[in-house]
Amino acid sequence: MLDYDLAELYETETKYLKRSVRANIKRFPSEFMFELTKNELETLRCNFSTSKTRGGTRYLPFAFTEQGVAMLSSVLNPDKTIDVNIAIMRAFVELRQFTLGYAELNQKLENFMLDTNMQFNDIYIALTELAAKNKTGQEQRKQIGYKTGRES
Repeated sequence: MLDYDLAELYETETKYLKRSVRANIKRFPSEFMFELTKNELETLRCNFSTSKTRGGTRYLPFAFTEQGVAMLSSVLNPDKTIDVNIAIMRAFVELRQFTLGYAELNQKLENFMLDTNMQFNDIYIALTELAAKNKTGQEQRKQIGYKTGRES
């Protein structure tokens, strides 16, 4: 999550959130938080069609991982922080469960497709063999039904 989104959730200004993080930087190793590069920020703006004229940012935003968001509660003081952190952690847990469920569903679908393709392949081979027998004249069956005098 980006610093300005978290600041909005915590009902504080981004500069205060960043100030608290910088004052406690040892609590935020690279796997908890990192600063976006200019290129990453531009890519983010392009992907989400955000306006540069919105006021813009003078500083590159911080991006927080799940652990970084949890660590924020120890450096921010408002009571709101506790409630927001609990909600964010629950969202992360649900997201993780969803992605695990998605991976499991994807695996089942791949297995089904493999099994089904094998079955269709067997049916296709059998039909191809039957069609080949008919073309060579083997096992031609006698016509049945109403016969006129012209047919034998």
